Amino acid sequence: MNKQKNKKSKSTRQLMNIKTISEFSLYCYNNEELVFFKVLPPNLSVMSPESIGAKIFSMTNVLKGIDGIEILCLNGRDNFENNKIFIKQRIKEEKSEKIRKLLERDLVHLDKIQIQTATARNFSLIIRIKEENQSEIYPLLRRIEKLLKLQGFEVKKADKEELKELLAIFFEQNVTTDKFEDMDGERWLNND
Repeated sequence: MNKQKNKKSKSTRQLMNIKTISEFSLYCYNNEELVFFKVLPPNLSVMSPESIGAKIFSMTNVLKGIDGIEILCLNGRDNFENNKIFIKQRIKEEKSEKIRKLLERDLVHLDKIQIQTATARNFSLIIRIKEENQSEIYPLLRRIEKLLKLQGFEVKKADKEELKELLAIFFEQNVTTDKFEDMDGERWLNND
């Protein structure tokens, strides 16, 4: 018999290893909990080289002082690369000069948007908490947040909406939605 027929299909959540989203963390199917701290980067363009070096040193100290910390850096804006590839292909294939010029203007517009938002990044520090460490979670999270703030970083524990936004950016580069639903089509349910 075919092995694939014998395998049980996994849900999307199982494939992503995300059981549920709590008010401040992701619960995983492997009995881990992921807590995300959003770190707002300083504006390096107005800092002296010495100040930048000090910030790097401070973050290095924080990272060395916390076991099992992970870093996540995501684009804070939509990625237009696939759109640009499509438009370039359309320009090559288009017979009409007027349509080609319009497509070229679209391409320039997408480039401008991408340049304007090129520095928009989301930085998160991820703490992976094993099931056996649940009793130590709150003191640990407070200690990490305090340590980051003492080193001069603007930090905040990600809430449920921010976690949904991070997942949307990570999995589909989607940052255009105002509110993320807990389940598909939720906004269309009639709550009368």
